[in-house]
Amino acid sequence: MSDPSRAVSPKLLDILVCPMTKGPLRYDAATQELISDRAGLAYPIRDGIPIMLVDEARPLDDSGN
Repeated sequence: MSDPSRAVSPKLLDILVCPMTKGPLRYDAATQELISDRAGLAYPIRDGIPIMLVDEARPLDDSGN
């Protein structure tokens, strides 16, 4: 179960873009990641801070993420 106090601000989501594609990101509360569907990458959120580094992102798998 996700902690609502750790949710990413909608205003922040409006500002952030994928550093690789400059495309939009979507927030996945279950995994605490920002997802770039265009790049096929998931950027982690650690201690409430999005880590927007391509080297830190994980490739999306075929399990629905």
